Amino acid sequence: MKDAMTTVQDIVNNKNQEIWSISPESTVFDAIKLMDDKEIGALAVMHENKLVGILSERDYARKVILKGRTSNDTRVGDIMTREVIFTRPDRGIKECMAIMTTHRIRHLPVIDNGQLVSMISLGDVVKEIISDQEYQIEHLQHYVAWEESY
Repeated sequence: MKDAMTTVQDIVNNKNQEIWSISPESTVFDAIKLMDDKEIGALAVMHENKLVGILSERDYARKVILKGRTSNDTRVGDIMTREVIFTRPDRGIKECMAIMTTHRIRHLPVIDNGQLVSMISLGDVVKEIISDQEYQIEHLQHYVAWEESY
């Protein structure tokens, strides 16, 4: 049975726990290759086990391709998003959807006690919201069927 409010922790519990990251000193080519290999759209940028940025396909498109830079000569730290918007495991998924919509981002790091514990995507959030709605519809259909039987 689903709780009244699904949290980020619920998404984290259902995800692969692997967090893909890269160093700010790595080349953008290495970052894009890792994203391609893992079929993901963003990487956590870590320095000494601390989240220092996030690198997305959007960063690559806007800060490398459009600026005439090359992937092999550009460092991740030169183009990563430094002001990382994040969430916590206890936040509701509707709040996450609002954060992602407001800031026009597709990936949201999950920080717990100062540590990166997961990275959720807009797709993860949408999937969970749809699952919640399907559960509520099914619950209401059972209730209506029960009411009609009396």
